[in-house]
Amino acid sequence: MLTITTNEMMQLVHMWLWPFFRIAGLLMTAPVIGTRTVPGRIRIVMAIAITAVIFPVLPQIPEVDPVSAKGLLISLQQVITGVAMGLSMRVVFIALEVAGQAIGQLMGLMLASMVDPTNGNQVPIIGQFYLLLATLLFITVDGHLIMIRVLAESFHSMPIGSIGISTNSAWEFVTWIGTILRTAVLIALPAIVSLLIVNLSFGVMTRSAPQLNIFAVGFPIMIILGVLIIFFNLSSFVPHMIHLFDEGALMMLKMVSP
Repeated sequence: MLTITTNEMMQLVHMWLWPFFRIAGLLMTAPVIGTRTVPGRIRIVMAIAITAVIFPVLPQIPEVDPVSAKGLLISLQQVITGVAMGLSMRVVFIALEVAGQAIGQLMGLMLASMVDPTNGNQVPIIGQFYLLLATLLFITVDGHLIMIRVLAESFHSMPIGSIGISTNSAWEFVTWIGTILRTAVLIALPAIVSLLIVNLSFGVMTRSAPQLNIFAVGFPIMIILGVLIIFFNLSSFVPHMIHLFDEGALMMLKMVSP
């Protein structure tokens, strides 16, 4: 009869604990999986399942008391590593939300907002449209599986008990955020320029014909033009987003590179 002593049980929990912290940190901030639409209990179960799958191929875990000062430091390090990896991909979705807000504001749709299920706040309907497209595309190209694969590889490139995220990796992450925000401006730039030209035209019309009710005429035209611009830009949206997902996965690898 197979018997497991208390010491063996505590050792098994200790060996599972730190990989679980890194995986749970990623699932807490990752796109789609780490949103408010996925309950916390589901994410915990997913973290336990992923830990059980990748545990046999993990490198040697240091034998340190989890409740000691060094053990608590390693636990915090694993959580930070997982959170940073999840945010590396989550930033792409934040950029789309910013682009949608800029377009929606110029279209006059800032008052037409929806509750974003991923963050629980009010988001303009154009930003929600971009987020839904990006979510569907992310699942279609198996972005969630790519994240898990990069996560499994991170235990080899940055083993548990190592130094952790380096200063260069942290600086590259800050630069990556700036690059993504610039990308958001590029996504919204065609709509912004076109709608600004229309606004200037309406301004000239108001000066030349003050009796014209520009609010009754301008809002429908702005909305129709904005929808047409978004429709014609969808052809370049898919390859551009796939490129951003690849860059996000590459940034995840850089975060755990030695």
